[in-house]
Amino acid sequence: MLPVVLMAMFMAGFDIWAVNVAAPSLQRDLHVSDAALQLIVGGYAFMYASGMVTGGRLGDLFGYRRMFMTGVITFAAASLLCGFARSAGELVGARLLQGLTGAVMVPQVLALITAAFPVRERTRALAWFGVTMGLGFVTGQILGGGLIQANIFGLGWRAIFLVNVPVGIMALIAASFVVPHAWAERRPRLDLAGAAGISASLALALVPLTLGRDEGWPAWTWACLASALPVLALTVAVERRLARRGGEPMLDLPLFRERAFSAGLAVNFGLVFFFASFMFVLTLLLQAGLGQTPLHAGIEALPMAATFTAMSILSPRLGARLGPRAVTVGAVIAALGAVALALTGLRFGGQLTGWDVAPATALIGLGQGMALPLLIGAVLQHVRPERAGAAAGILTTTQQFGAASGIAIVGAIFYGAIGVVPGRASFVSGMVVAMTVNAVLLAAAAAVTLLLRRTAPAPEAVPASQVPVHADIAG
Repeated sequence: MLPVVLMAMFMAGFDIWAVNVAAPSLQRDLHVSDAALQLIVGGYAFMYASGMVTGGRLGDLFGYRRMFMTGVITFAAASLLCGFARSAGELVGARLLQGLTGAVMVPQVLALITAAFPVRERTRALAWFGVTMGLGFVTGQILGGGLIQANIFGLGWRAIFLVNVPVGIMALIAASFVVPHAWAERRPRLDLAGAAGISASLALALVPLTLGRDEGWPAWTWACLASALPVLALTVAVERRLARRGGEPMLDLPLFRERAFSAGLAVNFGLVFFFASFMFVLTLLLQAGLGQTPLHAGIEALPMAATFTAMSILSPRLGARLGPRAVTVGAVIAALGAVALALTGLRFGGQLTGWDVAPATALIGLGQGMALPLLIGAVLQHVRPERAGAAAGILTTTQQFGAASGIAIVGAIFYGAIGVVPGRASFVSGMVVAMTVNAVLLAAAAAVTLLLRRTAPAPEAVPASQVPVHADIAG
């Protein structure tokens, strides 16, 4: 089961970063404006993030296997629409749909892992989820650049979307044989008010962050940002009231009382915020600043991909030996990598080359490869199977909100630093500023990891003979 569901997770992560590499081609072929490009990149992340909690609850309601397979086929269909888009408007619409279908698919991956694997094996399975998520980040740039450069059948940038179609079909066929029927012990009601409140609060934060810079930060962007937290607070109050009345709120608030879950969410946000913004800035630096082709830029990212992959595979052993302190060490190494990258930019200035940044990016890959896979297990290891869908939805929402926020906030800082008519040296200066901000964030995230404690796994919710996970194989 695990490789099949992780294949779907890889598709969703790959498409976030492959589009970054394709940005110059999109602007040339479809005459995409800067604002439309932000929607193509950021709109996907917004729909992805805003639908995660609802997607997790749908899995609790209708079954994780059914919703996983629904998410896979609709994601492949949305990818087909992206590949055949003939205008910027069509591509924006298809990307929004793609993000929404990803929000249906991805929470079921975590829910299936949490529900199907016993506690003693769950940490290793969740570590592989983290490996796959990170590989989607780093290979999106490498494989995406290769697909665009190869220009298979003259498809150009369209190949990065159309490749999802055969992968999705293969995943769907395999899932019908190997993915077990799994669902929550109780089927909750769908809390439409909670879903609307969560989506609205995320939209009020992410839409102005995504479009604000290109629009010149008009009054509506500040009004939306100022309203985001009050709307979220109101939603939480409504959810609490619903819980007191015996209802089933969209937000599983008791989860937040567990220190490992709450602290893990905060660290997840910080690390994904950093990694997303780092990859965004690195792509702009290598292609727009240093004038590299997508393929050349991808090749120069190989040292980072290698260290990330190697450390991700080794991270379960480190986690078994060091416990949560392995996450702390990984966050510190990533922070040192961000500092090294900033110092490299200061040293070389306008003479910087892609290979000059390779040692620092390899150090970042080392730290992220150690921390991210273990962190996901630290958050979800002790979640009871009947709460798997809700917990997975909250975690994936936090991660995607972190990614979208990192691109928007650090991206705005980066663009502000490079100026209106940027040159090679100004791109390097912008990178230095962005990495300095990220190093401070990573130091704070490393401090929060100290709240993660090694604890004995929680007992299963029900006896093994009554666990509501059915492994009868379809077909």
